[in-house]
Amino acid sequence: MPLNPAIAAVTDRIRARSATSRAAYLDRIARAAEAGPARAHLACGNQAHAYAAMAEDKDALAAGRAPNIGVVTAYNDMLSAHQPYERYPEVIRAAARAVGATAQVAGGVPAMCDGVTQGQTGMELSLFSRDVIALAAGVALSHNTYDAAIYLGVCDKIVPGLIIAAATFGHVPAVFLPAGPMTSGLPNDEKSKIRQQFATGEIGREELMKAEMASYHGPGTCTFYGTANTNQMLMEFMGLHLPGSSFVNPNTPLREALTVAGVERAAAITALGNDFRPAGHVLDEKAFVNGLVGLMATGGSTNLVLHLPAMARAAGIVLDLEDFAAISDVVPLMAKVYPNGLADVNHFHAAGGLGFMIGELLSAGLLHDDVVTIAGDGLSRYAAEPKLKDGALVWEDGPATTLNDRILRPVAAAFQPTGGLKQLAGNLGRGVMKASAVAPERLVIEAPARIFEDQEQVKAAFRAGEFTSDTVVVVRFQGPQANGMPELHSLTPVLAVLQDRGLRVALVTDGRMSGASGKVPSAIHVSPEAAVGGPLARLQDGDVLRVDAVAGTLSVIGVDLEARPVFAPDLTANRSGIGRELFEAFRRNVGAATDGAAVVV
Repeated sequence: MPLNPAIAAVTDRIRARSATSRAAYLDRIARAAEAGPARAHLACGNQAHAYAAMAEDKDALAAGRAPNIGVVTAYNDMLSAHQPYERYPEVIRAAARAVGATAQVAGGVPAMCDGVTQGQTGMELSLFSRDVIALAAGVALSHNTYDAAIYLGVCDKIVPGLIIAAATFGHVPAVFLPAGPMTSGLPNDEKSKIRQQFATGEIGREELMKAEMASYHGPGTCTFYGTANTNQMLMEFMGLHLPGSSFVNPNTPLREALTVAGVERAAAITALGNDFRPAGHVLDEKAFVNGLVGLMATGGSTNLVLHLPAMARAAGIVLDLEDFAAISDVVPLMAKVYPNGLADVNHFHAAGGLGFMIGELLSAGLLHDDVVTIAGDGLSRYAAEPKLKDGALVWEDGPATTLNDRILRPVAAAFQPTGGLKQLAGNLGRGVMKASAVAPERLVIEAPARIFEDQEQVKAAFRAGEFTSDTVVVVRFQGPQANGMPELHSLTPVLAVLQDRGLRVALVTDGRMSGASGKVPSAIHVSPEAAVGGPLARLQDGDVLRVDAVAGTLSVIGVDLEARPVFAPDLTANRSGIGRELFEAFRRNVGAATDGAAVVV
């Protein structure tokens, strides 16, 4: 099937927009690659320091002829998704030796859990942790002793931060090894119902805690389709995972076999061999377009609207919200995974998963097949699924038909004809909505506004019974310069209760919502943010706002905003406590949400 004209047009527009920066980037990584294997240029003393603790690998490292793989790990055992990584370095070193290579843990990067920090002060460090991760990975790789890099990361900011680092060291091949989702626990819709019951006082904390522990119950990624699992999808669509590896559960024989195969692949694609695949060549314009297609087809996390532009900039590629909108217009929503449906990612994987979806999208001309991946040339390789046959890892053709059409459908019979994200623009700025989880009758909300400066004010108004009519809740001064752009996911149960009471409600904010946010229409990432004098800073209670995800508009009606003063609250409380003091330089220098809200790119 020929490439869809709209996909081709978006790709051409990105390529033209990025021509100068991409050319400079490719020149930079080409010069780095031409210098040859890094260890050849290190002094003997430098090398002795690097190999001193490597025991049986010392001779191979000193000889400099075997590929040396640097491992950048986000392991910690507070994050269930990352706990399985504890054993990975041991497995990686053994797998490397088996193919005549060596491997070293180059460094660790922080990995915070947004599930722990939701509604807490620490959430104000969450988005900035992406840039810290990129910096920490850069420090790890700066030792310049690695012929390839393996990245161990799964969750919200971790994968984007690691991609920024991998692109920056784009002359070095990069392989991402997933850990997989935890097995299914309490169904997500039951968990959501219990949270709403707690919000209204129908149940106590003991019942809530029991439900939460039944949902998040073991090693692996949370099973809803939020940012972490959207990241894993992207790594397949962009060719940085091995095919079919994203959603295999931890601590299983297939998971371990895929980890070993990833190490073997990392050793095979260095400049020392005959199949050199530097990360900067994998991360090209077509790869990012494929990632955007996957985001829309799966109804993925809104957080990637921030992360993908930042990731792309690290590779000299400039993405814009118009690219997201144009792709959303032609890519159908093929999956219903919570919060878009009742299924979790394990059910999605069992129904045919990414292999079925990639095969379908390729057949429909909605993906670029002619791309470079770590597995080889062509995205069609990712329509296959891995299996263990007599103890050996093999890839076989993935399912040609969905195995559960309530979860996963073909392009021709998709759940809806357009993708999961919608750009909104108007006299209040530019933002996005995750429309795939919103009921059609709620895609347009017009109502008087209630203005708040933080989410606790909203919860207090809810407890006081102040929401008795249709309302657009505006939570401003939540952008990256104001307080680091925290997720406001703890508002979801409150707003969902109001909606279930029959009110027409919407949220408008310059902050973020969780990648798992669902049925309440939410215009988020509104830019320019209130802290820099954006239009939200001029709104007043009672202004009539229209949030229209059909027309793609976000506006205040009948108000001359320019004639109003800019409201300027005291934000000094955002500057200290739980580490916020350390991030003042980030808040002062962060870019706009529309550009990825980044500091380092």
